[in-house]
Amino acid sequence: MVYAIVRAGGRQEKVSVGDLVTLDRVAGGAGSTIQLPALLLVDGDKVTSDAGTLANVKVTAEIVEDLRGPKISIQKFKNKTGYKKRQGFRAELTTVKVTGIDA
Repeated sequence: MVYAIVRAGGRQEKVSVGDLVTLDRVAGGAGSTIQLPALLLVDGDKVTSDAGTLANVKVTAEIVEDLRGPKISIQKFKNKTGYKKRQGFRAELTTVKVTGIDA
């Protein structure tokens, strides 16, 4: 089984061909192709972690859709001062499908 650890949006994700992965928003529309930088490549028993070799590894993915994450409620309160603040946040996300890992 071939899989790679890639850097995506400040995090590391374990991906193999055909996987659907949700990342932070990536520029491009649905159907466009992106490349993700590989940090580690595992091909059966062979593990590649050398930076020079990984520079030649191409992990390609196709953008499936843009979406928004679940709403997160942020509430702040300070006792005896009358200070209350309520805020919400929804992350901008992109779902991609890994189409190839070329070593």
